[in-house]
Amino acid sequence: MERRVNARSRLIVIGGDAAGMSAASQARRLRGSADLQILALERGHHTSYSACGIPYLVGRTVSSHDELISRDPETFRRDFDIDVRTGTEAEGIDLDRRTVTVRTAGEGAVEEPFDELMIANGAVPVRPDLPGMDAPGVFGVQTLTDGIAVREFVDTERPRSAVVVGGGYIGLEMAEAFVQRGMEVHLVEAAAEPMSTFDPDMGRLVHDALVKMAVQAHMSEPVTGIETGPGGAVRAVVTDQATYPADIVVLGLGVRPDSGMARAAGIEVGPTGGIAVDPRMRTSAEGVWAAGDCVQSLHRVSQAPVAIALGTHANKQGRVAGTNIGGGYARFGGVLGTAISKVCGLEVARTGLNEAEAESAGFEFETATLESTTRAGYYPGAALMTVKMLAERRSRRLLGAQIVGWENAGKRVDVLATALWNSMSVEDVAAMDLGYAPPFSPVWDPVQIAARKLAEAM
Repeated sequence: MERRVNARSRLIVIGGDAAGMSAASQARRLRGSADLQILALERGHHTSYSACGIPYLVGRTVSSHDELISRDPETFRRDFDIDVRTGTEAEGIDLDRRTVTVRTAGEGAVEEPFDELMIANGAVPVRPDLPGMDAPGVFGVQTLTDGIAVREFVDTERPRSAVVVGGGYIGLEMAEAFVQRGMEVHLVEAAAEPMSTFDPDMGRLVHDALVKMAVQAHMSEPVTGIETGPGGAVRAVVTDQATYPADIVVLGLGVRPDSGMARAAGIEVGPTGGIAVDPRMRTSAEGVWAAGDCVQSLHRVSQAPVAIALGTHANKQGRVAGTNIGGGYARFGGVLGTAISKVCGLEVARTGLNEAEAESAGFEFETATLESTTRAGYYPGAALMTVKMLAERRSRRLLGAQIVGWENAGKRVDVLATALWNSMSVEDVAAMDLGYAPPFSPVWDPVQIAARKLAEAM
């Protein structure tokens, strides 16, 4: 039986970015101010911003951090009647008393009562316990405040050398940003190839491209510490094989769901470390919802729980939660982990499962890899791209895909994500009616040729 929301109930939202404010805004649209009071708690100073834009802020592709903010706290207060409190952190949840312990900077802790609770406190960055990790000049890029700090450091200190630790999406994007700022850039990765969510053969393509750019890539080199100089500022990054000079260091080692407070309150946390939610974004606790990087989701292909930190997921989940809090009905359909990025012109994209994930999920599968061009070969600007696909042997259903290539290659992943979402076979993909003109693709688009090649292999 659905829990009935009492008139003039109070909703507390923990977290003021994508998931939290999407939920708060949607709940407000569906229920007037006379029916619902909303308090949003944000430990930082900004709301509803694009964390994905931080590397472009640092690289000066985006001129001001204000351009990354969709709605500031005052807009939410004025236009949505949402009491947004920045610089305010939730420290604990008491489900029996229906309260959240809240602390604002410079003030004591207070208890805030709730009828409904929305947990959207995101993820925490992986920061290894190694010497020098807290030295001045070592940065994470988790929040907009972090991004502003990196931008200001680069603007004022004029660093000449940068080391990026981690070869994932953030690592590649920050490496590009530092190249754009004219620095000598080293990218250090513990794995054998960058982009651990890609298969090693596709990661190798990224590695080879980095070598040809102004990024010095060092693979299979776990970091052992940070060297500091006079005054304690960062001077170099030390790996198990070498030492790389650094005036600035950015850590891009990934994140994990920030689920500790929920766990301490007795709310169920799943095997991924994310808060367990149902398709309506309800937690195990009555009247408590969760969305965004702090939760685990269902992977539509493997049917396994996953924790994938992407703004696309967070916004959709927040809207689903807000619809249900507001008295409507909505369900979140799961995730594919579709993602895209670029470094110095090289585009990388993936969706669904890679080989290791497909094997772990118990699939018997075939793969096919195709090298083609982004446009008709005779058309100016045609550039190389490589497409790799996986399909289940028995059903011939597409399981996943990866793309590495130059301009106009990456967004083709959306065609494959659509096919995955709808459980299409490789024959279905090969037969789709896609747009064609020489400036945009060969007459047979590379994703269709790869699908046809994979069908033949099976």
